[in-house]
Amino acid sequence: MNITDEILNKIKENFDNEIYLVGGSVRDYFMGIQSHDRDIIVMDEDAKDFSLKLQKFFDATFIPLDEENKIYRLVMRDKVNYIDVTNPVGGTIEKDLMRRDLTINAIAVNIRTGEVVDITGGVADITNKCIHCANDQNFVDDPLRLLRVYRFQALYGFSIAPETIDAICKYADLIKKPAVERINYEILRLFSGKYAHIALENMNKTWILEELFSFVKELKQVPPNSHHHLDLLHHLIETVKQIQELYENASDDVKEHLDKVDFGGFSRLAHLKFAGFLHDIGKFSTWTIEEGGRHRFIKHDDVGAKLASKLLKNMHFSNKQIEYLSMMVKNHIYPSQVMCSPQITDKIMMRYVRKMDTNSIDNIILAMADRLSARGPEITEQIVERNISSLNMLLKFYLEVRENLKPLPILLTGNDVMEILKIKPSVELGKIMTALHEAQLSGYVVTREQAVEFVSNSSFLQ
Repeated sequence: MNITDEILNKIKENFDNEIYLVGGSVRDYFMGIQSHDRDIIVMDEDAKDFSLKLQKFFDATFIPLDEENKIYRLVMRDKVNYIDVTNPVGGTIEKDLMRRDLTINAIAVNIRTGEVVDITGGVADITNKCIHCANDQNFVDDPLRLLRVYRFQALYGFSIAPETIDAICKYADLIKKPAVERINYEILRLFSGKYAHIALENMNKTWILEELFSFVKELKQVPPNSHHHLDLLHHLIETVKQIQELYENASDDVKEHLDKVDFGGFSRLAHLKFAGFLHDIGKFSTWTIEEGGRHRFIKHDDVGAKLASKLLKNMHFSNKQIEYLSMMVKNHIYPSQVMCSPQITDKIMMRYVRKMDTNSIDNIILAMADRLSARGPEITEQIVERNISSLNMLLKFYLEVRENLKPLPILLTGNDVMEILKIKPSVELGKIMTALHEAQLSGYVVTREQAVEFVSNSSFLQ
């Protein structure tokens, strides 16, 4: 293998150490993917000592990642490229590679000679687009690797080798052992992938999905119905697929928005696909079947938002992630409800835009994906086309007005309302403030005088 990397060549030219490039950067090279991170193993010097030498040479930032296992990171001055440095586990490059999770990640290259060390067949697996575990015991040593199998399938669309599937089934009950923060990271890496829906389907076949998300057992009990051609679990997986396809076919404005990393360290798209997987989790507990056989799920959006919030808190997601995901679940029907109005006006659409604000695009894409994933016998192609057309109208409206959209003015504070009504902080005050906000969204209250008149009339709370 010919090393053409500028940073690695500088290391080779200025240091005499025996060094191997390993892991993801080698995998990416064989896949033709540009990589800015380099994992290197230094064989003949303490990893920390060598890292400090590199830090001085490159004028890089030195970050100890794991002192116990001697893993150190150097962030280059451009803040884009970085190098992770460690020593070989087990003392040799071969033993180190056998301790890695997957064969596609267990390839090493001597940066001085270009020699490829591939004792597990990783290069062939990349060529054949197949995921093999490097060693079954590695799943026991770190059960997070069970989830990493599906993360890489979601990213690359590779198949999973039968013997690896057998090993996953054998050790599936270990998946909850890693820290929840590590699990969360892998989950969002999975939802970042183009093939997340394929990974979710295969996780279902090996029980990993049920182990991670207990609600999956309940979802499987909800069958197809007049509005849904799929059972509930597969409706959610199909929604994830449809979000990805809508993204791929979207305008540059929509793609740019969904590519943003606004919270949680991952794109809005990754979080939106996660929301797509969660959006109907409230259906099982609200499921009723009417006398005529119609399936009903009254207020499943509200119930689902509460369930999602509780689940995500238990999994230690951040407050911003919880707020976003539960908001998407709660409002996944909202855009279609808005566009079902007898007469669609700018005022009606503006109310929606003001309420959803910077989450408008995400919410509309979720509503579209939900519609495209539900094609039961009562749902004609005309119904689907009409729904998608109206949602596109709402999306176009948002894109046209968003640049000039100003925040709603604060017409009355809570203290103002307490003074006007001679009340103290209470549940009633909260309801009044919410109602006032809704009136502003609808355009019924525009001035301070109108706000005073509105709150003075308490009949709207009855």
